[in-house]
Amino acid sequence: MREKLLYYAVKYDGDYQKIKKAIEKDEPWEKITYDGCYLTIVDAMYPKKLKRLQYAPWVLFYEGDLSLMERNACGIVGSRNVSAYGAQMCHIITNILKEKYTIVSGLAKGVDALSHRYALDTHTIAVIGCGLDVIYPKENAWLYDKIRKQHLLLSEYPKGSKPFAYHFPWRNRILVGLSDQLVVVEARKRSGTMISVNEALAIDIPVYCVPHDFLKKEGEGCNLLISQGANILVDEEDIRNI
Repeated sequence: MREKLLYYAVKYDGDYQKIKKAIEKDEPWEKITYDGCYLTIVDAMYPKKLKRLQYAPWVLFYEGDLSLMERNACGIVGSRNVSAYGAQMCHIITNILKEKYTIVSGLAKGVDALSHRYALDTHTIAVIGCGLDVIYPKENAWLYDKIRKQHLLLSEYPKGSKPFAYHFPWRNRILVGLSDQLVVVEARKRSGTMISVNEALAIDIPVYCVPHDFLKKEGEGCNLLISQGANILVDEEDIRNI
């Protein structure tokens, strides 16, 4: 079954629904050679956390230390176009939480990249929306290199897979699934970050949000979530209590 799942994942470029249909129809498959490390949902080392997801990934391609997936982890997410306030809060939050959690994020611009960067001296997991050999965005190339060598880089997309826009909402569910709680540093009302929050709520992961000036559009998503019952982070003591 392991090699069968790999074949489908490569054939269908990691597309969850297409792989599911191939499994249901028991499509013909053949043994292939894949230049890289991978883990399937039938493997003993597949993380139990991910099985909480409605759409647990069939195959995870990886580079780095798989044992990091077994550690207590905190997902940190937020805007790609992060404000100065958001960047400052990301720094404070990551520096506190990295002492007891592996930091999980999506290696995008903005909050994602910052949270990985501030956790490089401890432990971090990056979940990306393209093949592990595709650097996106290019400005994060040095982070890719550090994380794949010293931490853990994950994707459900095989090598060569491009960073299509529809990959990223799917990527978010894996990021959340590996986390024990989720911190939202900065978010607009309509954003990929809000998709991550919905995934967290679906599997009962606590959500914590940084409050923002209500005149600032970049933080209106956080304020909305707080008004709907998300935990508010008002000071460093709150962060330490996560």
